[in-house]
Amino acid sequence: MNHNTPLSPRPLHHLSDARRRVLTTHQLRDHGVTAAQTAERCRAGGPWQRILPGVHLLHPGPPTGEERLYAALLYTASRGQAGGGDGSAGDAPYGEAMITGLAALALHHFSSAPPLASLDLSYVLVPRARRLRSTGFVRFVRAHPLPSPQERAGMPIAPVGRALADAVARLSDAETVRALLTESVRQGHCDAAAVVTELSGARLLSRPHVVDAVDALLAEGRAIAEGRLYDMVRGYDLPEPLWNVELRLPGGPALGGVDAYWRDQGVALEIDARAPRHGGPVPGTAQARRREHLEDMGITVVRVTPKRLREGLEEQAAVVRTALIASADRGPAPQVMLLPR
Repeated sequence: MNHNTPLSPRPLHHLSDARRRVLTTHQLRDHGVTAAQTAERCRAGGPWQRILPGVHLLHPGPPTGEERLYAALLYTASRGQAGGGDGSAGDAPYGEAMITGLAALALHHFSSAPPLASLDLSYVLVPRARRLRSTGFVRFVRAHPLPSPQERAGMPIAPVGRALADAVARLSDAETVRALLTESVRQGHCDAAAVVTELSGARLLSRPHVVDAVDALLAEGRAIAEGRLYDMVRGYDLPEPLWNVELRLPGGPALGGVDAYWRDQGVALEIDARAPRHGGPVPGTAQARRREHLEDMGITVVRVTPKRLREGLEEQAAVVRTALIASADRGPAPQVMLLPR
């Protein structure tokens, strides 16, 4: 009796989707297919093929883009990782591994990412401590800590920011990099600051073509945030402020620019779209001192981030409305000169 063969094998004929057309040796045994039978079917001219060590494609033609990704994940999981290391089904059949790079962006529906079928390599993000060797079309990217994966097409994939960083690290074409970064913000996948944080963590901001793309990205992100700020003011019936002005003491020094200023209430609003550049710390000390100076003068400063404008417009409108109402308890607004910024 073959102890590797289950007593009640599951038939293979129902396996029609891409995920089930790619199975490990262990999974095939669960379906009643012995190692010898698998080897026979994977002979030259046979109905199956071995796509990666221990991973088999259950048809003779070339694999689809999705089949290659499933194979990459199954191969990774089968390399001795606990929690799904045998490639079997379960709550986490692929362990901690996730697809990253251009393939992940394609699964996130980036129009500027190439289609899966055109990608020669599959990049898999794994814990830094995993000892894995690239093979075939599989390449490994290591990270600690790992981001929380998202699911697309039944596969765990890296979130957009991390997938972008892993893609950009392997791209030299400036136009492609710029298109990917710009789309990430324009289509609402993530904020410019989050993207730059990932690029900085990957030490990519020393590359001239990446720096140029980041400049375009930050400009795009600010323009989108300003548009949402206009929508917030007009969509939630807030008083119309003075837009994009510089505050200055009469006969004195400049106090800095703000994105919106309600003169009668002495309330200023700033979009804080700061992000680390060139691997350095987030600039903020001078800005914090300026904010404290304005508040010491009696000007309330409301700080909003592009992410809050994207995810909680109503909540941010309530914050501004509260600041405008509270200004009545502070007395007259301070007298400042307002110049176009």
